[in-house]
Amino acid sequence: MKVNPADYDAVIVIFGAAVRPDGQPSQTLRHRVDAAARFGRGFARPLFIPTGAKGRYGDAEATVMAHLLDNAGYPIASIVQETTGTDTLSSVRAVIRLLGRTPVYACTSAYHLPRCLVLLRLAGIKARACPPPPVPAATSPWRRWYWRLRETPALPYDALLMLWLRVTGQV
Repeated sequence: MKVNPADYDAVIVIFGAAVRPDGQPSQTLRHRVDAAARFGRGFARPLFIPTGAKGRYGDAEATVMAHLLDNAGYPIASIVQETTGTDTLSSVRAVIRLLGRTPVYACTSAYHLPRCLVLLRLAGIKARACPPPPVPAATSPWRRWYWRLRETPALPYDALLMLWLRVTGQV
């Protein structure tokens, strides 16, 4: 489905996170949606693009986020689920198929935001940051460091893949 972003004054892409075994959103997922919903209040007509395919549990991450946005008072017409993205790179590629090169705001956890912005920009999308959730993605210091350190190889790896996809005309 192709979306007409001109009908909206802001496009907010929310990058997915895990759904718990009971089908409920993880705290990280909930925090990302809360941050996007807060940010969206600053616009008259925001369009939300929650991303994320079905993981091991429950519905697709994008579907779970769409329910949270609906519960936050946003009309379903302002939410377009992108349910094919299985990782950050594939989510960015799916957003391009959906929106073309429309400028977007990226909403995700603070540790993940640099990679999302780099990939969107390397794909030719003018991307700006949505303020990340005010709480850390994990309560344990060890877990927080795990997520930060995980981004260290992931960012250059995904950036090189995106550059290769651009050079070969696959994006």
